[in-house]
Amino acid sequence: MILLIEILGTQMSLGNIFIVLFIHLILPLIGLIIYLRLLAKLKKENLAKLGIDFFILFITYGGLLMSLLTALFWKYSGMAALGAFYLIILAPILMGIIAYNNHKVTSVSKYHKLAFQAALYYLTIIPVMLVVSYFFRAYI
Repeated sequence: MILLIEILGTQMSLGNIFIVLFIHLILPLIGLIIYLRLLAKLKKENLAKLGIDFFILFITYGGLLMSLLTALFWKYSGMAALGAFYLIILAPILMGIIAYNNHKVTSVSKYHKLAFQAALYYLTIIPVMLVVSYFFRAYI
């Protein structure tokens, strides 16, 4: 712990160290473990092709969660700004592609339907979040 504090060059409380480790290490590891378990299920059901779609979904929703937690509990940084750029500019394009690719095959499996719905929800969540953040920016 002392080495971590010295590397960062600042005095951090134990609570702040926990927040940093949770947001930037533990949360992504949990997401990776859940993704790998889902990928194993997809391979078991011969749906490994959906692995790429779910990888993008996990990256996007995980990035959204990390960005929100960073904004709420930590210091916003250049890396967080790059993540926000991805979430606002690139992710809607990727989610649109995933939704389009899966809209005709939602009856094939529950995973196709889930990928379609998750992509579609993201396309509705982001504009709402942007409008809300615009109107409440004075309070943040």
